[in-house]
Amino acid sequence: MSELVPSLQAIVPAGGAGTRLWPVSRRSRPKFLLDLTGSGRSLLQHTYDRLVPLVGPAGVNVVTGVHHRDAVAAQLPDLRAENLIAEPSPRDSMPAIGLMTALIARRDPDAVVASFAADHLVEGEEEFADAVRQATAAAQSGYVTTIGITPTAPSTAYGYVEAGAPLGLSGAPDATAVSRFVEKPDADTARSYVESDAFRWNAGMFVARADVLLRHLGEQQPRMREGLDAIADAWDGPERATTLKRLWPTLTRIAIDHAVAEPVATAGGVATVPGTFKWTDVGDFAAVAEALGAQPGEITVLGDPALVESVRSGGLIVTDRRTVSVLGVDDIVVVDTPDALLVTTTTHAQQVKELVARWRDAGRDDLV
Repeated sequence: MSELVPSLQAIVPAGGAGTRLWPVSRRSRPKFLLDLTGSGRSLLQHTYDRLVPLVGPAGVNVVTGVHHRDAVAAQLPDLRAENLIAEPSPRDSMPAIGLMTALIARRDPDAVVASFAADHLVEGEEEFADAVRQATAAAQSGYVTTIGITPTAPSTAYGYVEAGAPLGLSGAPDATAVSRFVEKPDADTARSYVESDAFRWNAGMFVARADVLLRHLGEQQPRMREGLDAIADAWDGPERATTLKRLWPTLTRIAIDHAVAEPVATAGGVATVPGTFKWTDVGDFAAVAEALGAQPGEITVLGDPALVESVRSGGLIVTDRRTVSVLGVDDIVVVDTPDALLVTTTTHAQQVKELVARWRDAGRDDLV
C-alpha cells in the first residue's frame, strides 16, 4: 500500500436512476453495481480499489440510496458500517456529499474531504494518486479544488473547467485558479476548448477541507447547511431516523457543481489540478465499448463471447444467456437481458434513456 494522504477522507456518492445503460442497468440495479469491464469487479468496487491505497479502508465513505444499501455493503465487505449511510430519497450530489462532510467534520474537524463518483472508470493509478495529492495540498490552502481531466477529444457529453493563472502552491505545483465552469457545449465550441489547451473535462471530482466546504455551503445554500447540521447533530442519537425523515425532503435537489463550485469560482475560491489519467463516466454503451477496447469494424462482447457470431460487422454485443448473430451491420449495439432486448447504435447510445421514459409512460414499471 502506498503512503496514505494525511487527513484525507474520500466520499463516494453512489446513486443513479439506471437509465443510461438500460436494460442492463435498472432503477433497482444502477450501473455502479455492475461489472462493465469484464474484470469481475463492479464500478463501485473499482472506485473502492483505487481509493484505499490513498485513504485506507477507514477513509472510504459511501452515500447511497436506501434500496441499494445492502447491495453496497455486500460488494464492499471491508467498508466500515459507520462509513456507509443511506439517503431516504435522491437529492442530487450536494446533500449527499454535504451530509457525509458534516458527519466527518464532527469526527475530525481538520479533515479534508474528496468526492469521487461510484460509477466512473480510471486508468493510470500513479497519475490519479498524484492528482489527488496535489488537490489535497491545494485544499489545505483553503481552495475548493477540482481535478480536471485532460481532454482527449472535443466531447459534447461532458462539462468543462477553464484553468486560469498558476497559484504557486506548495505541494500542488500544477494547481491553477478556475476561471469558470461551462456546461456541455456544442461540437464547435468543444473543439475550440480542446484546441485552446485551457479547458479540461469536469469529472465532478472535488477536494476541500471539510470546514471550508461547509462554510461555502452555509453561504450559498444556508437552509441546506442548517438542515444538514441538524441531521448530523442527531446522527448518533435516538432521533436520527425521525430527524432524517423530517428534514431530508426539505433539502434542495442540486449538484455540488451548481451549489458551491460555480459561485465560489466566480469569487476566486476554486482551484484545479490536471488529471492526466484516462477517465470515463461510462455514460452510454459507446463508452462501455471504448472501455472494453473496441476496435472499428469489430464486434466487442460484454458477457460470453462464445454466444456471439458476427460477419462484416462492428459494435457492441451484451449477452450471457443466448446466442446473438449479426451480419453486415456497423456501429450496432445489441443488449440482451432476460426481460428486455435493446437494439441501437453507438451513435444513438446517449438517447437510450428516452426509451426508458417511454416504457415508464406506458406503465411498464417492471422494465425500469
